[in-house]
Amino acid sequence: MSRRSGILEFAVLGLLRESPMHGYELRKRLNTSLGIFRAFSYGTLYPCLKTLVASGWLIEEPMSLPASPPATGRGVAPASSLAGRRAKIVYRLTAEGKEHFEELLSHTGPDAWEDEHFAARFAFFGQTERDVRMRVLEGRRSRLEERLEKMRASLARTRERLDDYTLELQRHGMESVEREVRWLNELIESERSGKDRRRSSPEGSPQHETSGETGGLPRHGDQSRPDPSDDTK
Repeated sequence: MSRRSGILEFAVLGLLRESPMHGYELRKRLNTSLGIFRAFSYGTLYPCLKTLVASGWLIEEPMSLPASPPATGRGVAPASSLAGRRAKIVYRLTAEGKEHFEELLSHTGPDAWEDEHFAARFAFFGQTERDVRMRVLEGRRSRLEERLEKMRASLARTRERLDDYTLELQRHGMESVEREVRWLNELIESERSGKDRRRSSPEGSPQHETSGETGGLPRHGDQSRPDPSDDTK
């Protein structure tokens, strides 16, 4: 299974854990909620859904059609036209599928730190345990710091051979990585402080300063958070 297919399967399971959906709605959510799937077709989605059904992680259920024929300008639609309509298929997560998705959520290996996979993982941080979130965030930060060090070393070696525009492009790439590292530092600090406040608060007292299991996300007036799906390679 390719990495791209694995990310898509993860995202589909995560969205269907929230609620059952038919294919069109699922594709729309993937496009709008997860930037890494802005451009993909039903030809990509439906084979993925069929694979998940065959694995026992999803089931297909026909969506019920309207009880009565819709009215038209000439009366009602012929019964034959309604009979010819195909019922939409709704995809629902099975108990095994939920268990599999929760297992995937607990993974914190290097794949979870890469650009596309990290974006998908971050989209489902609300369903992820705090300790797992911390490991993924710290792993992502470590990966970007390594990338930043290599970019700086490369720029130092080639600076004299680059024209002004290529040099500016290199600097732009470095600034993008530096911005995401700062953003990750803020997220990690918020997760840590939220965890510390939870531990120090008396049992049963209200937690006004954190958002509980979802951590305390930093708030920015300028909304300048980097998009995790940005290509910072």
